[in-house]
Amino acid sequence: MKSNGSGTITRADIEAKLRAIREGMEPIGEQAKTGAMAIVPVIVGVVVLAVYLVGLKRGKKRRAVIEIRRV
Repeated sequence: MKSNGSGTITRADIEAKLRAIREGMEPIGEQAKTGAMAIVPVIVGVVVLAVYLVGLKRGKKRRAVIEIRRV
């Protein structure tokens, strides 16, 4: 960290350091967003498929079997 010569830390020193940290972190954040945006549709699809299959199974259990016989 650059020193202002007096040995004290000023507001400008802190702001400069925070700006440098933020600039270094932005590419990492963008990569994380891109990865998350690719995973979200897959997760949603899996959840929808799971709900459909559970409903299908539940429907088969509750469905009545009706036999029609001709006399």
